[in-house]
Amino acid sequence: MSVPISFEVYPPREPEAAPALYEAIDRLAELSPDFISVTFGAGGSDTSGSIEVLSYIKSQTQAVPLAHLTCVGTSELEARATIQQFLDAGILDFLALRGDLPAGQTKLASGSLASASELVGVIRSVATQPGAKVAVAAFPNGHPESGEERSDLLALKAKQDAGADFAITQLFFYAEDYFRFLELVRKAGVTIPIIPGIMPISSGKRLARVLELTGEREPKELAWALAQASDAAARLELGINWAADLVADLVSGGAPGIHLYAFNEYKNVTEVLRRAGLV
Repeated sequence: MSVPISFEVYPPREPEAAPALYEAIDRLAELSPDFISVTFGAGGSDTSGSIEVLSYIKSQTQAVPLAHLTCVGTSELEARATIQQFLDAGILDFLALRGDLPAGQTKLASGSLASASELVGVIRSVATQPGAKVAVAAFPNGHPESGEERSDLLALKAKQDAGADFAITQLFFYAEDYFRFLELVRKAGVTIPIIPGIMPISSGKRLARVLELTGEREPKELAWALAQASDAAARLELGINWAADLVADLVSGGAPGIHLYAFNEYKNVTEVLRRAGLV
């Protein structure tokens, strides 16, 4: 079955890590992904690292480079200037994210952008080139701030109305979470494609960190299995199998694509796709 695939990487935090990243991009590109997304700078502080990696993807592979953009704490003027930097480098596709306030800042400065839907609108007003696309984030089990009323559903509808073309989900661990979420957003009037984002988890430490960052509920079966595994190789095998089974279930249920968080390497995500029958 031919299902679109895509990957996320991040700019190298140290210069010596760059060769390994570019090798990973080369290998991932061999799998003919629709796009490879690049997070916003090393530590989210500037665009230079992102643009360098995005430019490599654009010039050295057939994949579309997709730039992450965050907006909270940024004025519209600053956002426009940043978007133009990417456009000047030939990058036309964006993932619009609200992001977090800068360290030490507890409230928005007057005049700063406050939501991803606002950022989508700004991108649309600046990136007017034919074919430019805007992706946004979606949260199958709710954004940590959305509460029981699931305000994230209305936020996703607002992002769509502002001009988003498709959404990529935060990671999750059960296929039913994705399909239940689809029912909710369709009832809320969201019609854009929702691409599930999957991360192979190869250690209890990584799982704990991911849960801390995302607020996702713990996958107890996976957590228990990782804790019982005899060594790192056994934990890796568990993580790859879990992700591959999840991908297979999503594809069989009609997911419009699969987005894999690659951690700047290619072997694990390639094996996930192989076991799921996608490569």
